[in-house]
Amino acid sequence: MTTQSMTTDNKNVVQQALTALIATGDVEALAPLLSDGFVHHRPDATSETKTEWLDAVRAALGPIAGMQVEIKHLLADGDHVVMYSQRRLPDTGTEIAVVDIWRIEDGLIAEAWEIIEPVAQAQANLTWWEPAGR
Repeated sequence: MTTQSMTTDNKNVVQQALTALIATGDVEALAPLLSDGFVHHRPDATSETKTEWLDAVRAALGPIAGMQVEIKHLLADGDHVVMYSQRRLPDTGTEIAVVDIWRIEDGLIAEAWEIIEPVAQAQANLTWWEPAGR
């Protein structure tokens, strides 16, 4: 397999997973695309197993049902796929910017990282390194 075909295949795995989840809301269709050893890494340095993450996704489906997702960039390099998207929640109109990083192994999603930022708070987060009171 060439690097280019592997990259394309990995992008297809992520697109299939997103379609299963966002377009249909079917968490059960997502489960077979995750490896048994799947780990979801969180920004607070905790992680979730496949079962824990799928349970969290199921619990979130109520509030995020009908969420609009606009994929801005979908990039792949080797076994990693990176997606930048903007998402709008249906009832609140809240817009979030999301960066997902997926690692693919043997045709399945083995690891995921996700950073979510409410767009309305983006300006405040641009100055996190400045001393308080400036």
